[in-house]
Amino acid sequence: MKKESYLLPLLLILIWQGLSSLYWIPDYKLPSPIAILLGLKDLLWIGMPPGNLLHKHVLYSLYRVGLGYGVAALLAIPLGLLMGWSPRIRRMINPLIELVRPIPPLAWIPIAIVWFGIGIQSAAFIIFLGAFFPILLNTIAGVLSINPILVEAARTLHATEKKIFLKVLLPGSIPSIFVGMRIGIGIGWMTLVAAEFTGVKEGYGVGYMIMTARDIQRPDQILAGMLVIGLIGLLINAGLRTFESRVLRWRG
Repeated sequence: MKKESYLLPLLLILIWQGLSSLYWIPDYKLPSPIAILLGLKDLLWIGMPPGNLLHKHVLYSLYRVGLGYGVAALLAIPLGLLMGWSPRIRRMINPLIELVRPIPPLAWIPIAIVWFGIGIQSAAFIIFLGAFFPILLNTIAGVLSINPILVEAARTLHATEKKIFLKVLLPGSIPSIFVGMRIGIGIGWMTLVAAEFTGVKEGYGVGYMIMTARDIQRPDQILAGMLVIGLIGLLINAGLRTFESRVLRWRG
């Protein structure tokens, strides 16, 4: 990133800190950046609740995200390729997709608790629902965006349907698939935090940590937890972009 990209965030942080130092912003409503960093230090060394350190909360949350997101990607990408490839399959499945897709993942939390109880499985199910549809729809869109002339040219060269699928449709849809994966991981991470608000059996999770900080009136640690969520999301997105660039370079 260019240096100019950091100027506006840095300026806003300085203004925020200045207003807090002048007591124009009440600390109990919006802690200053320095107070948030001190809260982050407490999360790292003391924990919330005390003894439950930040790195364990992060590891448990990442495990839940990885489980739900991994299942979503493994199911959504092949299904999206098939729906994009076959109009008949798309007509059969699309009504069900359009019926379920508008239901917010958070609306599934009560039934997820009934089905799976409070724990990793229910959280992973909510994350799965949040990540599945963006990946599926972008995969379908990627296949449909491929120029039909390329498919006809492959058939003219006597390519089999299998080779057209693997050599034309799959590589051509990869950029759109990665867009869906980046959107899906963002939504999955948001739904995870909300799912952890309802309670976690293991006693660890970033969302659970934030709710515990709320219960004992620690807004500095609430915002520190939000900062951790943002940083993790930024790193995951950067990792997916790096992986995408390598895949596309290999494709080229």
